Amino acid sequence: MKLTAKEKISYGLGAVGKDMVYMFSASYILYYYQDILGVSAIVMGMILMAARVFDAFNDPIMGVLVAKTRTKWGKFRPWLLIGTILNAVILYFMFAAPPALDGKGLIAYAAVMYIVWGVTYTMMDIPYWSMIPAFTEGGKEREGLSTLARSCAGVGSAVITIITVKCVSVLGQGNERAGFRWFALIIAVLFILFILCTCINIKEKSTVNVDSPSVGQMFKALIQNDQAMAVVITIVLVNCSVYITSNLVIYFFKYDFGGAKWEDAYTLFNTFGGAIQILSMMLFFPLLRKFFSAIKVFYISFVMAIVGYVALLILAFTNMSSVYLLFIPGFFIFAANGMLTVLVTVFLANTVDYGELKNNRRDESVIFSMQTFVVKLASGVAALVASICLSVCNLSDDTSSTAATAAGSSVVGLRMTMTVVPIIGLLIAVFLFHKKYILSEQKVEEIAKQIRQKRAKEA
Repeated sequence: MKLTAKEKISYGLGAVGKDMVYMFSASYILYYYQDILGVSAIVMGMILMAARVFDAFNDPIMGVLVAKTRTKWGKFRPWLLIGTILNAVILYFMFAAPPALDGKGLIAYAAVMYIVWGVTYTMMDIPYWSMIPAFTEGGKEREGLSTLARSCAGVGSAVITIITVKCVSVLGQGNERAGFRWFALIIAVLFILFILCTCINIKEKSTVNVDSPSVGQMFKALIQNDQAMAVVITIVLVNCSVYITSNLVIYFFKYDFGGAKWEDAYTLFNTFGGAIQILSMMLFFPLLRKFFSAIKVFYISFVMAIVGYVALLILAFTNMSSVYLLFIPGFFIFAANGMLTVLVTVFLANTVDYGELKNNRRDESVIFSMQTFVVKLASGVAALVASICLSVCNLSDDTSSTAATAAGSSVVGLRMTMTVVPIIGLLIAVFLFHKKYILSEQKVEEIAKQIRQKRAKEA
């Protein structure tokens, strides 16, 4: 039975909510604690990275727990709902640090909140993406839903990048600390409401009953699934590149480009970028798919991203004063990121079928737990790189815009980190993907056919 419009909309709403939360945390946690509360950039970078190391153990275990779950509501929705509620609560407290805390107490608070936030995000993110192979058939239906979900996720991310700075300013009436607290509360409530729609209207349709894997079996399955590992490594490198830029772009506008009205320039740039990213998912990607295979679109996206970063690097070293010039590299970077986001999910979903045929196990939760882990790992690495850049460049809320601009080495370091480092990451990613990934559209169709034949014999 094909997916109904109600099911598609409900699943898409869940993606909007969860990526609003993720983008809010990934893009503003460093800024909130370092620039507003005064925690050392290096200390925050170490906290964010340590949390990702912890996730190396937590995420796979969560994948196993999801796989072992058997309830009348299925194995995905209970974790999805519980994880969402807990994560929403932690999100609020993470951006509502008690005013009485300072020094080591504030550092401890930030560390505990961020680690617990990561645990609860995993609790809902793994079952959310694991549901795709469980209630879709392979091929066009799965690719269509993945595209829809990633497009909706892009909407959620774009909304946060567009409205956060302005909303924080309005809600806090000039007090950024209070503004972040109220904004976090609003995002947390919306998150719960959107995921509730997903849980009510989405049900598993075709989950294969297999024995739940142990942790040892899980790692063995991942190692044996060479295609899943190829996609996972690609996701790490792509997201590291993107998150380094997203972590530093607010500092670029505040201390380098934007001047006194940096908030307006930052919001305008993100509005344009968010619109392009959504269009790339909903329009550019489907259009290119009419003429090229998914893998070719993947390579086109990489070329666009690298061209965009090169253009941004060149423009950053000119005496430009108009934010509209930044729309040129922004178009290429945001469009490429939108398409890459859709494609890596499609590719990862395909590796579930590949793993079932190769290893006689259909481990949706195991495979998608790796996606959750590597995306958060990428954000941790990116935050560490960004924090080192901020520390070396000596950029913080105590630094006036004029002083930062006058310090040529600081500005150069910021510009180079947010452009050259991502270019290197993308080049490595495309090289490794080209060498390792073999699941062409024809190969995916062959695998799906073999699986159907295998199931028919076992029935």
